[in-house]
Amino acid sequence: GDRWFRSGDLMRRDAAGWFYFVDRLGDTFRWKGENVSASEVANVLRTCPGVLDAVVFGVPVEGHEGRAGMAAIVAGGGLALPELAAHLARHLPAYARPLFVRLCPQLDLTATFKPTKARLAAEGYWGASDPVWAYDRRSDAYVPYRPACQERGGPVDAPRSADPMARPAVE
Repeated sequence: GDRWFRSGDLMRRDAAGWFYFVDRLGDTFRWKGENVSASEVANVLRTCPGVLDAVVFGVPVEGHEGRAGMAAIVAGGGLALPELAAHLARHLPAYARPLFVRLCPQLDLTATFKPTKARLAAEGYWGASDPVWAYDRRSDAYVPYRPACQERGGPVDAPRSADPMARPAVE
């Protein structure tokens, strides 16, 4: 019979009739084979001292399937990035922690007073005008993100085979 199931996944079908996963729809993204709730991560960020507001979304990373987490944060006076990394480690599994953090002076709001994500997600970490920090697993800290060049699509200074959770595009 004709039946379907709404999974929240965007799929594509090839000429032979096989289906392939493309992306997650809604307020989730897929990273390291896991579904990540952007709203759950944003809620954890908002409980960190020094974070006034936060929005989370997935961004593509060259050479990797899925989308890595990126957080846009409005920081108060007491935000310390080492404490942010420790707070996230206490409250979230490794795959759900944002790989990139963008410090914004404010977040644009919708008519219903929810933070907008579309512009931030389109700019990603490679086109942001605000400071962006990348998680460095070796030092267990967020470090300034400095791409070798500003090409859209991902960190071009990291080898394609590099694991971005190990050392994401930082020098």
